[in-house]
Amino acid sequence: MAYEINWSPEAIEDLHSIADYIAKDSRVYAQSVVAKIFDVSRSLASQPLIGRIVPEIGVAEIRERFVYSYRLIYRIGDNKILIVAVIHGKRLIDNILDRLES
Repeated sequence: MAYEINWSPEAIEDLHSIADYIAKDSRVYAQSVVAKIFDVSRSLASQPLIGRIVPEIGVAEIRERFVYSYRLIYRIGDNKILIVAVIHGKRLIDNILDRLES
């Protein structure tokens, strides 16, 4: 069974910010990073449990995959996956905890 993948508006904003930041040095690399993030997110449709449980949260439905130095954080629901955030691995997760409550 394939899960439906959805992106929160905040996660899309995260992705735009990442792309803009990287594009200051290299548009090509920015496009490559964004494409890889989308590829990894699409792979979750068939393997939602492949990501590790987010250690700071410890809830089985909240997981993450690393893409380069970015954390793709998602919530597994009934037949759906919501991409909640894409943040740099060194960024504190406290800033996105409110996104997980909705």
